[in-house]
Amino acid sequence: MDEGDQHPDARLEALCANLSAGLHAAAQPLTILRASMGLDQATQMSCEELRKLVANSAREVERVCALFSVLQQFVQTENTQPSLTESPIKPLIVHVVEGVNLLFERDGMSLVVVGPESCGAVLVDRARVLQAFSTILLRAHALSSPSDTVEFTWSDSASSVHLAIQNARLHVEGMSAETRLGFALAEAAVRSMQGKLSWSLQPFNVQIELQKVSASN
Repeated sequence: MDEGDQHPDARLEALCANLSAGLHAAAQPLTILRASMGLDQATQMSCEELRKLVANSAREVERVCALFSVLQQFVQTENTQPSLTESPIKPLIVHVVEGVNLLFERDGMSLVVVGPESCGAVLVDRARVLQAFSTILLRAHALSSPSDTVEFTWSDSASSVHLAIQNARLHVEGMSAETRLGFALAEAAVRSMQGKLSWSLQPFNVQIELQKVSASN
């Protein structure tokens, strides 16, 4: 990646904004945990109440751990250079789709993959691009309803490959903090590879652009 293509101040600003959003999201479950873990309150609870407290606390702890993991990934993405290699796009898509397709089938959703058989190779960090694709597909699944169809399409142009993950029936009024952070992490990963990622919610549509390997390479 050419460091000149992205100003260090812009990367730092994006990182700080994402870390701030993650810390803000983590504050809610931590506040719930602190409020529910008072020793005086616990000693007055029945066994059944204590069981409910433990169950609720476990969910909040899991949420904090998930948010902390996202924060770590933000720092890693912005602080390390991607390992860019020449990769055909279709095998990457097939790999990700195979990993989540059973989840879609289990919940009565369809995941449709449409694109040309022949498509120019892209210059990507395999781990980062797979993570970005997986994150968006899992968020699309979480937001969709049974009988919905999520489409993963791609097309070729002279200098890039354009991809879209969309659900024409899905109109999202608002996203959870976890979903927003997941999208932001996917965007950071794609951006680190000189690509672009954007999304809209009315209807749900995620657009990704990845740079192709130039003839000079």
